[in-house]
Amino acid sequence: MRAVPALPGWLQSRLPGERFRTEADGWSIHGLRQGSGTPVLFLHGNPTWSFLYRRVFRRLAEEPLLCVAPDLVGLGFSDKPGDPEIHRLDHHAEWIGGVVDGLGLDRFVLVGQDWGGPIGLRMAADRPESLAGMVLLNTVVGPPKEGFRPTLFHRFSRLPVVSTLVFRGLGFPQRVLHWAQGDRKSIRGAIARAYRYPLRGWRRRAAPLALARMVPDSLDHPAIPDLERCQELVESFRGPTEIVWGDRDPILGGVRSWIEKLLPEARSTRTDAGHFLQEEVPGAIADAVRRVALSP
Repeated sequence: MRAVPALPGWLQSRLPGERFRTEADGWSIHGLRQGSGTPVLFLHGNPTWSFLYRRVFRRLAEEPLLCVAPDLVGLGFSDKPGDPEIHRLDHHAEWIGGVVDGLGLDRFVLVGQDWGGPIGLRMAADRPESLAGMVLLNTVVGPPKEGFRPTLFHRFSRLPVVSTLVFRGLGFPQRVLHWAQGDRKSIRGAIARAYRYPLRGWRRRAAPLALARMVPDSLDHPAIPDLERCQELVESFRGPTEIVWGDRDPILGGVRSWIEKLLPEARSTRTDAGHFLQEEVPGAIADAVRRVALSP
């Protein structure tokens, strides 16, 4: 197993807990880990990394919780495959499953945002007895409905040539994350730099475009069967579940009502945050994690 890479002081000083590396299906996966006790698996999405959960971790530092936030393959400081075609929902679920099994995370609480939601759910669908609770944050939990229309962002990602130049050449969308926020000042300066840092240069930037293209543009998309597995798990799950949502999210803000219909018993917390709500309302997320993970 490779050593955890050194980071510049300005970035290392902002990270809570400790950094780790583990292996999954031949890939080296980096992440953050803090504490001990009930395992809570925090999964981010595109194009962020475990840094996204640092403010939530700090609010949970005194709790009897083992907080684990891996970087998805292709993002953060995990391995970055050169072949963009390797990025598929089932593959990411297998890799995160390798992290769960390798770290021995039994009866874990899943916290998922953006692609972290379906990746975690698809992983849990293969080991449903290990899932103890869920906290869902601006994500999706199943396939799109008949007649849906992809967002402008996802339509743009499928434009030949120009999307490759913009995503891989110009570092999109990690350079404009603040535009998805309720408070655009929440991702500025050193914080914005921290999201860009692991994706420096063309060779490191395959995943943001590949994960954008993982979003279905039709009901024939290869991710649809795996998203159906996610929804089946959500609808059959009877453990504690909470929803924390940023209603000012221009990407997934409108999905909240659909998830609430699928999970009518779940407690739902609405906020004025945007897509990366971990930067704006970490306290609301930490409170939901406490209620789900530490409930009697």
